[in-house]
Amino acid sequence: MFFLLTYTVIPTYLEARQPYRQQHIQLANEAAHRGELCLGGPLSAPTDSAVLLFKGESEEVAKQFAINDPYVVNGLVTDWTVKQWDIVIGAGVDRIGV
Repeated sequence: MFFLLTYTVIPTYLEARQPYRQQHIQLANEAAHRGELCLGGPLSAPTDSAVLLFKGESEEVAKQFAINDPYVVNGLVTDWTVKQWDIVIGAGVDRIGV
């Protein structure tokens, strides 16, 4: 199953993330190496949110990432949500159509 973790970030996110960026990237790389994190990054123009795509048995994989993310812990993320994403077509999808 796939899960979208969506962050709402503070207006000064791009500048404010610098002290925590290395820890955030390390956490993301660890999740990617475990096969949990597929893609992630901020949305642009304006950079008011970020989206991360997770793969796992339950939404807990994305929730645990958020709970431990230094961006969340240090207040750069003002809100976050996790939603299951039922992907029906695309690279790496075993089936097409529902």
